[in-house]
Amino acid sequence: MAFMLGACGQGAGAPTASESAAAEAPPEIPVMGPAVPVLALGDSLFAGYGLEPGQSYPARLEAALRARGINAQITNAGVSGDTTAGGLQRLDFALSGMKEPPALAIISLGGNDMLRALPPEQTRQNLDAILTTLTERKVKVVLLGMLSPPNLGADYRGAFDPIYPALAKKHGATLVPFFLQPLIGRPDLLQADNIHPTLPGIDKLVEATVDDVAKAVPKPKG
Repeated sequence: MAFMLGACGQGAGAPTASESAAAEAPPEIPVMGPAVPVLALGDSLFAGYGLEPGQSYPARLEAALRARGINAQITNAGVSGDTTAGGLQRLDFALSGMKEPPALAIISLGGNDMLRALPPEQTRQNLDAILTTLTERKVKVVLLGMLSPPNLGADYRGAFDPIYPALAKKHGATLVPFFLQPLIGRPDLLQADNIHPTLPGIDKLVEATVDDVAKAVPKPKG
């Protein structure tokens, strides 16, 4: 599982889209009903590292939600190489940059904390602060979990792995236990760096999470 952790980090040189990522993005699907503003706060898994415009996870997730009749409008606040500390630092900026407050936030942070072997307690504190801010603003949250690889040791894993389920329970967030699960054992879904997902890999991530996200979208009032 260690090879997957770099999906949140920086690669060497300029990112290059693989042949599998070169397919055109699906056409925008017209949807009736009230718009659902969504904030996607994350790292390179959201930023679309190595992919063409419109092929990032938030972009493909938006298309999948709209195909279900949900008028999602996702603001992609993904930054390659970001840690939970970086996500916390720019959370207010990301929120203030939206045309209207989000009804839902999707959080994918923590992989770079592991890559740098940062203390799990720091990761917990940062994610807790992010979820606290969103909860106080009455923004529902989908938390995309990460798992520590064996090479970081049992002690690190024992401290890191419980972070996401514990915080999801504390803040009433929807939890995806391990965001990268669909890519494990599937090198055909990775770019040439064997780190970042190709477009088919992104679509597998969307396929595995769209149900959870759709259920988390607040129902229109009235």
